[in-house]
Amino acid sequence: MPRGDKSKYSDKQQRKAEHIEESYEKRGVSEKEAEARAWATVNKQSGGGERKGSGRNKSETAKRADRKDSAHRAADARKGDSPNKGSARNKGGGSTSLSDMTRDELMQKARDRDVKGRSRMRKDELIKALS
Repeated sequence: MPRGDKSKYSDKQQRKAEHIEESYEKRGVSEKEAEARAWATVNKQSGGGERKGSGRNKSETAKRADRKDSAHRAADARKGDSPNKGSARNKGGGSTSLSDMTRDELMQKARDRDVKGRSRMRKDELIKALS
């Protein structure tokens, strides 16, 4: 797909970009700049054109938790903490993402943090409460 080709975007994404572009043009932004801003906004909100893969079916809560966890790992790396140094987030090895944990593991984490109402929460609610 060459740069600028919009064929991989869904109809909904194209309509959204048109609407955003019109809005910018009404505010006096040039046509070219309005189009660029509109597509940048669509890309930011939806991740670009239609894509195949596991990330498309994740809930917003799960994506938020993954981003937060990634930011924590990056901060640890900048500080020089390696995963083998026993950081609290990395105990147990493997994946550290909340969305990859079982409900029982999330419940234990919520119990450790004394999250109120945890026993009645579903998995996605536990992820949100722990994020």
